[in-house]
Amino acid sequence: MECKVLIYALSTCGWCHKTLKWFEDNNVVCDTIHVDELTGKEKEKVMDEVKKYNPGCSFPTVVIDGGRVVVVGFKPDELAKELLKE
Repeated sequence: MECKVLIYALSTCGWCHKTLKWFEDNNVVCDTIHVDELTGKEKEKVMDEVKKYNPGCSFPTVVIDGGRVVVVGFKPDELAKELLKE
């Protein structure tokens, strides 16, 4: 059973790049939203979504299965625990 993974990231964030590279290295498919590339109402809407999962609005914010699990920051051990289950 595959998890649905969404990452809120910044295109200039080193930790976001590390997280995306970890996903790539571990064959984890994810949807990525680069928040800093959005503007206007779209950016406001996405930031409101991020706040629901991570009130501090830090990046990366990884949302697994619609919020069943939220991982804030680059935490490969937590990601592996949730996403690399056999």
